[in-house]
Amino acid sequence: MTVDVLNRTPIVPAGITKLAIADCDIHPVIRSLQESVYPYLSSRWRHHLETYGMSQRVAYQNGAPPYPKAFPNAARRDAWPPGGNPGTDLDFMRFQHLDAHNVTFAMCNPLMPSGQGFANAQLSAALCHATNEWQKHALVAEDGRLRASVVVPYEDAVASVQEIDLRAGDTDFAQVLLLSRTAEPLGQRRYWPIFEAAVRAGLPVAIHAFGYGGSPITSAGWPSYYIEEMAGHAQNAQALLSSLVLDGVFERFPTLRVIIVEAGFAWLPALCGRLDKHWLRMRDETPELRRLPSEYIRQQVWLTTQPMEEPETREHLLDIIEWIGWDRLLFASDYPHWDYDDPEQALPIRLSEAQRRQFFLGNAQALYRLA
Repeated sequence: MTVDVLNRTPIVPAGITKLAIADCDIHPVIRSLQESVYPYLSSRWRHHLETYGMSQRVAYQNGAPPYPKAFPNAARRDAWPPGGNPGTDLDFMRFQHLDAHNVTFAMCNPLMPSGQGFANAQLSAALCHATNEWQKHALVAEDGRLRASVVVPYEDAVASVQEIDLRAGDTDFAQVLLLSRTAEPLGQRRYWPIFEAAVRAGLPVAIHAFGYGGSPITSAGWPSYYIEEMAGHAQNAQALLSSLVLDGVFERFPTLRVIIVEAGFAWLPALCGRLDKHWLRMRDETPELRRLPSEYIRQQVWLTTQPMEEPETREHLLDIIEWIGWDRLLFASDYPHWDYDDPEQALPIRLSEAQRRQFFLGNAQALYRLA
């Protein structure tokens, strides 16, 4: 659902939904490096940032985003708090989203500049650690409805494992966060220590759209239009999920829980059908797999609903959800981004009360093991 409100002044919500909601993808943003991150960085890295700045792995995307619609922060026009950028004001977020929609659990997924995907591996690790400290002290400590993601420098498995081990047992953190555009397919063994550490810590691994692996989202170069960039998230998710299955990650870590975030979900049945068909004919290439690819996915993969597919025939959406399984989908608003899904309008089909409770709250409670 696209939200496009020209008036940026706060608008009193029309009403508060009675149903408690778990929102599995919100995007708090730091006010500034100096205010939010510097308190958790050593003098070495503060000096480095002031002298040399940040270097991402994708030179094409350094500085301002290449697509104007993505700047600043791909935000709703009404999401600007007084005196700050979208996502930087917790009180404003409470007023506009958390309180207005009775959100009782919200999963924080901080994006740039979180430190993920930087060319300087040590700086990447330092900024990820500082981002986690900021989440813990500035967000979760201030609002008990929020949970932090363990942001890791995923191109450095050793540093990622150290950060996951540090947060293990800390109930302020509810998942490990990766981005989808990694330097190599995500099932490659260089990333396996991250999955092993997540399993050891009892945390699911969320893989959010975007990232700075070094390659364009298409197989043939950089896209011309922002719409290609947006549609490409689903293609990217299919590629990384295929890699996780076929490279044996789910077979090696049978208790690993993976969440695909902000890539939609309607593509999953077709992907599973194609993987199963080809695997049955070429299973000798991957003898370590003992089940159909779709069986691993059905058991170990969840998906957030944003951006929600909206087919012309709404019953088709119901068919897709029933194939995937009602227990596999997690509601997500993507607040405060421009394609934000309002929980009162996000699912354009009729649901029973039991389905509504499962979809908006129960699935998240089960996955994140909330009391």
